[in-house]
Amino acid sequence: MGAFRQRGAFGTIKWNRNYKRLRRRGFDSVMLEFGLICCGFNLHKYHLKKQAALKAA
Repeated sequence: MGAFRQRGAFGTIKWNRNYKRLRRRGFDSVMLEFGLICCGFNLHKYHLKKQAALKAA
């Protein structure tokens, strides 16, 4: 069940954010870059949720 949620987030990053290729080389650099992308994705979700809560209130 968890795999489907992970695929959904990864698909959203690739398709909706138009992110097709990592720009770093080396395991540590790739992990850092993808971690930053995931942080940005989560911050965007948090922002949308906060905006929806403010609009509903």
